[in-house]
Amino acid sequence: MRDALVAAAFQLFLERGYEQTTVDEIVALAGVGRRSFFRYFPSKEDVVFPDHERCLAEMNEFLGDGSGEGGDGGADDPVARVCDAARVVLRMYAENPTFSVQRYRLTKKVPGLRTYELSVVWRYERALAEYLRGRFAGRRDGTLRADVIAAAVVAAHNNGLRSWLRSDGQSDASAEVDHALAHVQQVFGSDPDPDPGPHPVGPAQRPTGKSAKKAADDDVVVVISRRGAPMWRVVQEVETALGRDPE
Repeated sequence: MRDALVAAAFQLFLERGYEQTTVDEIVALAGVGRRSFFRYFPSKEDVVFPDHERCLAEMNEFLGDGSGEGGDGGADDPVARVCDAARVVLRMYAENPTFSVQRYRLTKKVPGLRTYELSVVWRYERALAEYLRGRFAGRRDGTLRADVIAAAVVAAHNNGLRSWLRSDGQSDASAEVDHALAHVQQVFGSDPDPDPGPHPVGPAQRPTGKSAKKAADDDVVVVISRRGAPMWRVVQEVETALGRDPE
């Protein structure tokens, strides 16, 4: 019955438009009563996003599971873990490409649905941030780091997802999202120890005399960095070695 209601709703949305379609018309086409509709969907907006509650529950279960999937680091790497959690959402969209593309087109046309979708996306972001806050508890700026990474993961996932949807579901959804999430992992990386970072190799060798001013613009600094060290830490160490105050 739930699937029949969703199918009837989208048939009418495509034929008549979202705003012009009523709940009464949806239940009439589906052959059920109004009470049946509201048993499954609190509002007409909810019938457009029928699978997000299930997907959010699956993502929270994934984050709460201590074992990794073996994709990009599992439970040992919190950044990889939240990236894998975003892939749970991707799989939900990829299960039914036709429906996902139809919903994408519909949402673009209806401001109220875009607002509703933003509220759904915020719930995913909050779940990722809460997980990361637990993993970064006790670190300096742990909450800030968690919130920034969660927002970056959601932004990257949505970028890849929209690229796939704009192709009418013809491109490789996983490849699109993996490419976007790789940027998040490259920037924030995995850092189990809150303190270690790259260290300059010896004192910087600076020229003296007449060539000092010209050579100052050509300094070369070599750093040794742990694999997966976040890019912001590398930049900070390079700026320190060059005698600049990191911002």
